[in-house]
Amino acid sequence: MKRLITFIIAVAIFASCNNEEKDLNKDISVPVSVIDLKLQSIEKFIETTGTVNPVKEISLKSEITGNYNLLVNPATGKKYALGDRVKEGDEIIKFKDKEYENNIKINSLKLSLEISKQTFEKQQSLYEKGGVTLSELKNAEINYINADYNFKDALIRLEKMHIRAPFSGVIVDLPYYTPTTKVASNSTMLKLMDYSKLYMEINLAEKDLAYIKSGQKVKITNYTIPEDTLSGIITQISPAIDADTRSFKTVININNTKLLMRPGMFAKGEIIVASADSTIVIPKNVILSKQHGNTVFVVDKDLAQERIITFGLENPNEVQIISGLEKSDRLVVKGFETLRNRSKVKVIK
Repeated sequence: MKRLITFIIAVAIFASCNNEEKDLNKDISVPVSVIDLKLQSIEKFIETTGTVNPVKEISLKSEITGNYNLLVNPATGKKYALGDRVKEGDEIIKFKDKEYENNIKINSLKLSLEISKQTFEKQQSLYEKGGVTLSELKNAEINYINADYNFKDALIRLEKMHIRAPFSGVIVDLPYYTPTTKVASNSTMLKLMDYSKLYMEINLAEKDLAYIKSGQKVKITNYTIPEDTLSGIITQISPAIDADTRSFKTVININNTKLLMRPGMFAKGEIIVASADSTIVIPKNVILSKQHGNTVFVVDKDLAQERIITFGLENPNEVQIISGLEKSDRLVVKGFETLRNRSKVKVIK
């Protein structure tokens, strides 16, 4: 009998302690961090990578044999060097070769042009007065035209003694030659690039063909300039699919006016294929995937409320919410992993 009474008292004490523990658990608040949802924009994009190249580049070679003379850059007061910016028409290298110049006979060709012009004009005047035949006039005209061609051809040959920039750009290669040494024709003199505009050839998966259109905007970034995003645009799309890689070629033109990105850099592109404004957007890392759907937690009167959500546009970091959340809901972004519906919470910063 005493044992029975003792057992009953022990059960009562255990039950009492258990109830107190449950009551204590009811008062425990889970610390969470929240954000107030606001309407914002979201972009869906396709990620790609590739190497950027300059739209304009040229390797200039000598067209004659002559004595090498690297000129002074007026902008720096020093001889032209790697990295110097030049303008279209700037003379960078000059060749000297008296024998070459003498063989062109520029002065005699110029005088011959002047004489033939005067003769032609005189024949025109005489023809109008009946003093010469049409045949004589035409012969004078032919001589004048030939003299003009000869003189212009001589100017072209003389111009081969001057290496000028065909467009504005930056010197990216400048082989060294000893000053005044004789350089053979077809020797590389310099390499010039204009990389204020770049292009990137990429290969995209066959499944993306339906989403890619000419004129779509592209965000271009590089790990060396993480804080700067360049703007690009799709300019060319191949309609053919490579049978081996199941991909198609696309060309992106990039605006690089500040010369932040250099030719040859490896870049990442985000091709914007869809966008939405004034919509609810949340981070992907706060979403829990459960059997009954994708869920998040919001805080309402110090209680966690579980919400089932429906997705809209997505990108690697964010997702648009079509249903399940409202503007100004307090979304739990930290501490949600252990929450249950109607768990008591304490909001902390």
